Amino acid sequence: MKAHTRETQSTMTPLKALEFLKEGNVRFQNNLKANRNLLEQVNDTSEGQFPFATILSCIDSRVSAELVFDQGLGDVFSVRIAGNFVNEDILGSMEFASKLAGTKLIVVLGHTRCGAIKGACDDAKLGNLTKLIEKIKPAVDAVKEPQDPSLRNSKNLEFVDEVSHMNVDLTIKRIHAESPVLTEMEQSGEIKIIGAMYDINTGAVAFYE
Repeated sequence: MKAHTRETQSTMTPLKALEFLKEGNVRFQNNLKANRNLLEQVNDTSEGQFPFATILSCIDSRVSAELVFDQGLGDVFSVRIAGNFVNEDILGSMEFASKLAGTKLIVVLGHTRCGAIKGACDDAKLGNLTKLIEKIKPAVDAVKEPQDPSLRNSKNLEFVDEVSHMNVDLTIKRIHAESPVLTEMEQSGEIKIIGAMYDINTGAVAFYE
């Protein structure tokens, strides 16, 4: 499989980009890989890059976007931060990726059993991590069940995963609210912004369409 070029990127649509990621995740789950020469892709992308998607994911070592979607060099912009939330720097990066570099799809990828989410559920305190976790707490508050405080912590893995899902939803809402550039592009059909969850037990990605 060759690296994407200006020509192949120009034929990409948001839905086609989504299908590329879905197909890649199926290959990953089945322990298959597209036939690609990475060193050749280094050469092919040395003078330019034409990725088709931007993926915001957690820093979790088990959730590498290029691996779980079986993509090569130059295929995706990968933005990673604990808890996969956005701030103005990440929004600016996404705007560059979509408006200037031509990606057709933005995926906010959460995952099950997320450590950052667990920290937010437990109101953890640790150096600069304390401020990071504060950005995730709105997702904790937005999940109303269970109401019993003894069940609203990291020991309740079902609750943790519900908060992870909510965090993806709230992150997408923040993208819409804080990036007129991306919102306008989505409204005009140039891009699609979508949420997804990666299951660390199976390797499967579920998209919220």
